[in-house]
Amino acid sequence: MAVEEEGLRVFQSVRIKIGEAKNLPSYPGPNKMRDCYCTVNLDQEEVFRTKIVEKSLCPFYGEDFYCEIPRSFRHLSFYVFDRDVFRRDSIIGKVAIQKEDLQKYHNRDTWFQLQHVDADSEVQGKVHLELRLSEVITDSGVVCHKLAARILECQGLPIVNGQCDPYATVMLAGPFRSEAKKTKVKKKTNNPQFDEVFYFEVTRPCSYSKKSHFDFEEEDVDKLEIRVDLWNASNLKFGDEFLGELRIPLKVLRQSSPHEAWYFLQPRDNGSKSLKPDDLGSLRLNVVYTEDHVFSSDYYSPLRDLLLKSADVEPVSASAAHILGEVCREKQEAAIPLVRLLLHYGRVVPFISAIASAEVKRTQDPNTIFRGNSLASKCIDETMKLAGMHYLHVTLKPTIEEICQSHRCCEIDPVKLKDGENLESNMESLRLYVDRIFTVITKSGVSCPTVMCDIFFSLREAAAKRFQDDLDVRYTAVSSFIFLRFFAPAILSPNLFQLTPHHTDPQTSRTLTLISKTIQTLGSLSKSKSASFKESYMATFYEFFNEQKYADAVKNFLDLISSSGRRDPKSIEQPILLKEGFMIKRAQGRKRFGMKNFKKRWFRLTNHEFTYQKNKGDQPLCSIPIENILAVERLEEESFRMKNMFQVIQPERALYIQASNCVEAKDWIDILTKVSQCNQARLTVFHPSAYLNGHWLCCRASSDTAAGCTPCTGGLPANIQLDIDGDRETERIYSLFSLYMGKLEKMQEACGSKSVYDGPEQEEYSTFIIDDPQETYKTLKQVIAGVGALEQEHAQYRRDKFKKTRYGSQEHPIGDKSFQSYIRQQSEVSTHSI
Repeated sequence: MAVEEEGLRVFQSVRIKIGEAKNLPSYPGPNKMRDCYCTVNLDQEEVFRTKIVEKSLCPFYGEDFYCEIPRSFRHLSFYVFDRDVFRRDSIIGKVAIQKEDLQKYHNRDTWFQLQHVDADSEVQGKVHLELRLSEVITDSGVVCHKLAARILECQGLPIVNGQCDPYATVMLAGPFRSEAKKTKVKKKTNNPQFDEVFYFEVTRPCSYSKKSHFDFEEEDVDKLEIRVDLWNASNLKFGDEFLGELRIPLKVLRQSSPHEAWYFLQPRDNGSKSLKPDDLGSLRLNVVYTEDHVFSSDYYSPLRDLLLKSADVEPVSASAAHILGEVCREKQEAAIPLVRLLLHYGRVVPFISAIASAEVKRTQDPNTIFRGNSLASKCIDETMKLAGMHYLHVTLKPTIEEICQSHRCCEIDPVKLKDGENLESNMESLRLYVDRIFTVITKSGVSCPTVMCDIFFSLREAAAKRFQDDLDVRYTAVSSFIFLRFFAPAILSPNLFQLTPHHTDPQTSRTLTLISKTIQTLGSLSKSKSASFKESYMATFYEFFNEQKYADAVKNFLDLISSSGRRDPKSIEQPILLKEGFMIKRAQGRKRFGMKNFKKRWFRLTNHEFTYQKNKGDQPLCSIPIENILAVERLEEESFRMKNMFQVIQPERALYIQASNCVEAKDWIDILTKVSQCNQARLTVFHPSAYLNGHWLCCRASSDTAAGCTPCTGGLPANIQLDIDGDRETERIYSLFSLYMGKLEKMQEACGSKSVYDGPEQEEYSTFIIDDPQETYKTLKQVIAGVGALEQEHAQYRRDKFKKTRYGSQEHPIGDKSFQSYIRQQSEVSTHSI
């Protein structure tokens, strides 16, 4: 979800690898071990939770998490919990990274010391405050200075134990005074509207003739401050929970009176002393935070057009897309945005065909075809990941889930066998699993996505043409991707492909490793299968699969997925599961009588229908055909005083649903919008609030069939599998070119050197593939010009924003460290340019 900023869209995303924790404090009991899990939080809102690792003080998680961040945040936090069966889970410690510090740790494995968690320091949210100092003349002619402190509203307060009933205390504090006042409690909201004014006497009364206007005593004001504390009114015996505080010295009124500003809440100064960080252990993390500032589409036309015509450039090594792969430190970082952009515009197949054909021509040995980490390999990997994810799920997920649930031992290494385990029994169990997975893969050819089949067809043709004497190369060129880089990695690490929610336990992981090795070898069609295993026990096990029928099945499968125009898409009309999970829904009013209450239900979305049932696997209680979804929009919190709500609008009613957090809500809205995008009857306007007590809360219209009062939000691409923003991907490519500008200039020098001196190339230029120096130089010149033009637009936008932005506004409250850092950077840029 993008935040709009005057002609610019800002996207935030984060990719996290939670590695492991070490040296956690032992449990104060005879066992000493702990059952730990880790959560990822945006400020105080949990958006992801790892599996529980039992009986360990050094738990290994090995979990990846990616999400688009739909709101502003101050901290990305990680909490390590110890599960308690009888009481609430206890927090061992946390890692909190400020938003402005995320770039320091960008894509680096880093050990973070766990910090002590103190309730007084767990704050989030902001307060809108107005202070006004005025003189009041009493009946006796005496002048007093009165302070009016107005608490207007708060936003984004944390939800404590599932509820938030906030109130504020306002205090004028100084060396000899402490006068406190309190607002009313606002029930069930973390965005309370207070709008209450409190009056305080600031200075001692004095003669009006003696004092000039606002010339009050310096020492009084210098030592006074307004203190605002936010609390959650709790019904528990432990008392109200502290939510955060502000301390504002009255000196701010010298600069302007009245003083009106937004402030970030801060931790309490007198929180309990933290333990030494070493006492709590540490957590290994890898965090990649990305913020994309995307202009309107016309800004990107020159660079985008250059990239899209890459497949037509002769030779392809002189194209803009290929040059991006040459200058990036890793081919993977170039492949991700390139493939997404080319898929979006339907140009991925010709480009991959061109670079794969060029790579095949450079390959000398058919046995090493596509074995390196080239741009072609990485682009094909990324295409399979994007276009083939549903295919992978339909093919493998049922069997992988059964293996995880059955927990059957399949260890076939005699050295690793435990007491009481039988080698023959384990080998038979493993053989059955391999047989089942091999069968579902080789029978799935008809479901392979068209874009993958078209790529495999071009690989097969290029390899067969290059190595005409090797009859198997047409198979190995395709199997090196579909088996080696698609199915085998997904079996080995199913959590990375969303086949399982978490990293599997050690025994299941070992079973999947053995299956993956066997499937990889079966798919490779190598002449000497047993020799391809280092371990003798694997060679022994593989004897089960030495029959010709397995090789024939692989070849038939590879023939099918690498043949062009081979099938009618209608023949695979089967429901594709897109998303499922528990949410809370409000009764739709399908029955004439009955309570419209809220209930937890298991929701399931396929490309055919949206259903819910009591629990996973039950019969659906309600089914909404996709063609009946007219719009999917957020529901304002004020409707039911509940966060993360959205509505699925149907012809006769709307279904109101609450997701577990903001990331889940965004995911459901996006995929429901995407799958219903082509419905002919889609609405253009909707009601952002609910219909309650005989009227719509948003526009007060009394008819429940009244037309909406707000335009529907912009739609997403209709393609179920691919939600791609072409402008955002072009912006990412621009960022990469800008980052590696030095290498682009070095490549220009290399082109000049090759063009003038057609002799031995210098060592510093040898890393670049340059087949045609003149054509490559021409493209480089266009790329550098396009990048320069975008850089100027970004610089101008930053200058304009710097002039317009006010510190203390709702967007940039006082205490916003990332904005303070931004101001320093812009000041330095301005000084440098002067």
